[in-house]
Amino acid sequence: MFRSILLTGLIASLATAAPTHRLFVSNEVGDSVTVIDSRSGEVQATVTVGGRPRGIGFSPDRKYVYVALGDDNAIAVIDAQTLKVERKIPAGSDPEAFAVHQDGTIYLSNEDEGLASALDPSTGEILAEIKVGLEPEGVGVSPDGKQVLVTSESSNMVHVISVSEKKLVANILVGARPREVAFSPDGTVFWVTSEVAGHVSKVDRASNKVVAVNNRLRREINPRVKPKGVLLSHDGSRLYISLGRGNAVAALDPDTLAVQATAEVGVRAWGLALSRDGKRLYTANGPDATVSVVDTESMKEVATIPTGEMPWGLALDD
Repeated sequence: MFRSILLTGLIASLATAAPTHRLFVSNEVGDSVTVIDSRSGEVQATVTVGGRPRGIGFSPDRKYVYVALGDDNAIAVIDAQTLKVERKIPAGSDPEAFAVHQDGTIYLSNEDEGLASALDPSTGEILAEIKVGLEPEGVGVSPDGKQVLVTSESSNMVHVISVSEKKLVANILVGARPREVAFSPDGTVFWVTSEVAGHVSKVDRASNKVVAVNNRLRREINPRVKPKGVLLSHDGSRLYISLGRGNAVAALDPDTLAVQATAEVGVRAWGLALSRDGKRLYTANGPDATVSVVDTESMKEVATIPTGEMPWGLALDD
């Protein structure tokens, strides 16, 4: 079965659409998605999608943009070329964030029900509902496609779900209010941000043990830091962290979690995206209703782009 999943993923990757060079921004209060030309920084369109859009990402072939609509209990499907909302897929109660498996399945967090759901977007069928902790949020799929991770904000845990069995196989205790996860390319480790604790943790996937923690971010950067977004640079040399009310983004050493550099950005930086060449880092700044563009070489903000009200998540087709 796993071979068939890998084959499906390979076929999908070969059929990937040409990049649109668009940055898609979910606006939680604006009930919309702002579409930005990543080359010029100009806003191309505002797409009305429905109630409380938060999580945002692409289908494996990048032909569609998926948006989690918490108030509509649905996933909106936007054609990445025409920018038309093709349909809305029922997705259980209060979907917040999601990750798309290599086989096309959407794994999502149902925040108010303490569930992680597996959704087939082609049929609209919910394949499984897995009980996790309180207020699940961040979702990540391992590079080998065998596991899905889900963070639970009020349980202070990362939950490990077996894809083949569609069941919970491990719980990992981390710092208070974990938000997002990111994997190393080989899948041997992953990183977790903990907003209330102010921590970033590194976890060994084989043992499900925390092997490193940076709990000094508030002392080293500023006391308002609340880590939220996390992504690894394409060359693996930097771990980028959005710092929420710290109004900044940090670059950490992925191994030691030592702070390498910081950049001041807009207010309450949450969602992150990185350009294909690794030269531009984007942050969604909620109360500012902007996206910041950071030059990763100088770690300086070089532009701000207007969005809708309370931008939350970013998806870049670069």
